[in-house]
Parts: sequence; structure tokens; C-alpha cells
Amino acid sequence: MGGENQYLQVILIQWLCLAVKNHDFGKFHLSKDANLAFNLYHNIAKEKDLDNILISPVVVASSLGMVAMGGKSSTASQVKSLLKADALKDDHLHTGLSELLNEVSDPQARKVTWKISNRLYGPSSVSFSDDFVKNSKKHYNYEHSKINFRDKRSAINSINEWAAKSTDGKLPEITKDVKNTDGAMIVNAMFFKPHWDEKFHHKMVDNRGFLVSRSHTISVPMMHRTDIYGFYEDTQNKLLVVSMPLAHKKSSMIFIMPYHVEPLDRLEKLLTRQQLDTWVSKLEERAVAISLPKVSMEVSHDLQKHLAELGLTEAVDKSKADLSNISGKKDLYLANVFHASALEWDTEGNPFDTSIYGSEKIRNPKLFYADHPFIFLVKDNKTNSILFMGRLVRPKGDKMTDEL
Repeated sequence: MGGENQYLQVILIQWLCLAVKNHDFGKFHLSKDANLAFNLYHNIAKEKDLDNILISPVVVASSLGMVAMGGKSSTASQVKSLLKADALKDDHLHTGLSELLNEVSDPQARKVTWKISNRLYGPSSVSFSDDFVKNSKKHYNYEHSKINFRDKRSAINSINEWAAKSTDGKLPEITKDVKNTDGAMIVNAMFFKPHWDEKFHHKMVDNRGFLVSRSHTISVPMMHRTDIYGFYEDTQNKLLVVSMPLAHKKSSMIFIMPYHVEPLDRLEKLLTRQQLDTWVSKLEERAVAISLPKVSMEVSHDLQKHLAELGLTEAVDKSKADLSNISGKKDLYLANVFHASALEWDTEGNPFDTSIYGSEKIRNPKLFYADHPFIFLVKDNKTNSILFMGRLVRPKGDKMTDEL
């Protein structure tokens, strides 16, 4: 690996928030404050009346790379600073981000369903530069489209229809409204469906109560299985951590859940890259009886203001933005960044290993019964990057009432 590419790997891992252990990266040290993905999550979590959260740090990073490609002077350098990529040449940044995303989302190698569609909308007055269109498609798989917001309802319907079509109907709506209609708009539309390394038995599914709060319970289908998983009980912080490998063991789903029903604020304050590293380092392979909601969730965030609060101040400011690589003129700013995902948990996966049943290995399993709000992450085992992070607070389902 060349020097530039080595630097690139380091800054990407910094940005994606997990240090690579036992690897000498020379004099390029991992910054202690390189927690942008976690900071973004925490910033979103501050929103009032927000239930579920779902973001893909690698997709956010690639979208920022596209903004850096479209930017000039201090607008571009500010994006690179946010990505901890100040020292990188532009072509190394774009190639590296592209290679990382292709690596972790390869459906054949990963045996994963992960549809990622990206589109940059511009006002009808803008003319996209041929070079920008070609390079942003090549590196970031971005489509480009003009949109006329004079008929706002029609424009919003058009965006939602594109998102639904590109996710095979899994993501029917990105937004009901668009506040800023005079600039460029990024839309990420994704559908992610993990395939477990060992499937759940489809008959081991039944309806149970999910406690959104102590006074609000929703009926959800719950799937159950007992197997050997990474497990850690943090008695000091009163929480459980479980790591379940996904198909081909190239990535894992990590669940972090408090002992009891409670708002997730306390857990979220603990959630940093360093703390996650600590929890992961303490996981022990042991028998776990796990119960998970068999649900789908659709979540859409407008990240524009959150990215601005984390340092992306120029690209989002109409009076300061220089995105002239996009159109050849300083006529655009980043008005909206819609980041929308549909996630589906179900029983599908590789055939299970029946040889451990009835053996000592799965006697006295620990219980992980996910019937109240929890945090989850999808961590790539090869690059250590975080593919998704989010929380499930309110699954879809009917409210249950106590019968006396």
C-alpha cells in the first residue's frame, strides 16, 4: 500500500470511528477527537420528538466526498477537514472513499442486500458541468437531476417516487416538505437487509410486547434462537452488549441495551468510539438466548443543519458557498441533505449448525431479550468501519392495552 493510500486508510478509519488495533501507521496518529460519526448521531439524538435513528457513516462520508469534489477553495478544504483528510490529494480521497464503499457493500462477497442510490438535485436554472457529472458518478455513483420547486408538491412527490423506485418500494417517503428550495439537494435512499450467519427458524416467531416506555407497549413479531455469540454484561453501566455475525462473517450487528425500560439518553452519553472499543474488547463467545423484533424501519434525516453544527458551515451558507466545480459558477449552496434508509430484520441467513444442539456449549445461556429501546451498529470486520448506527425506540405495530 503506497504512502498516500496508507494515509487514506487511516483518515477513513478515523472518520468512521474505530481505531485499527495492532497496526503501525507510522507518524500519522489517530486523533482522539475523530468521532464525527458519533458526533453526528449525538447531534441527531438532540432533536425533540424523534424516535428511531438510522444513519450510514460510510454513505455520509461518500456524500461529503462528492461535496468536496464540487467545491473550491475554503468550501472544499472545510469538507476535507471534516473528513480529517486535509493532507490528502483530491484524487486519493475520491478513489479511497469509492473503494471503501464498494468493498463494504458488495452484495456477492458480503451476501447482503444493500441498495444505495444517490442523487444530486439542482434548481432548474443550474447547468451541471460534464466533468463533475462524470467524476461524481464514477466515484460516488451519483445521479444528477434538475427540479423545479415552483410546484412544490409535485417536486416533493417526484423525489419520493424516485426514492421508492430505487429501493424497490421499501422507502416510500423521504420527506413531506422541503424548507430550502433555492439550492442543491443531496438525497441518499437506501435499503439494508442483513443476512445472519446462522438464520432464525421461521417457526420460532411469535407476537410479543415491545415496551416503548413503561406505559406504552406495542405488539411486534419477535424471533428467537439460542447460539454462541459475543456477549458482555456491563454491570457498572447496567447494560448488555451482543455481537451477532452476519453472513460470511465479514460484518457483525452489535446490540447495546439497558437492563430495563428507560429513555436512551443515558446510554447515548456513554456511546463514543473509545467506549465501543472497550465493549467490543470485552465480548466473550458464549451461549446466548436472543430474542429480536422481526420488524422493518424507515427513517429519514435532513443532515444539513447537523453537518453545519459539526463544522460544515460554508457549503450550507448561500452567501459563502463556492460549489463552482458543480456548475462552473458560484450559483449553488447545499440546501438539504436527505439521508434516508429502510432497514429490515427478519429470520433469513445461512443454514444453522445443528451439531451444537443438546451439547454443553449451549447450556445455561445468557438472555438477551430485546423488548425495549436499544442502540445498534453494523460494524465491518475487515475495515473496522461502521456501516450503520441507529436506535430502535418505536417499532411499527399496534398499541397493546392491558386486559384486567
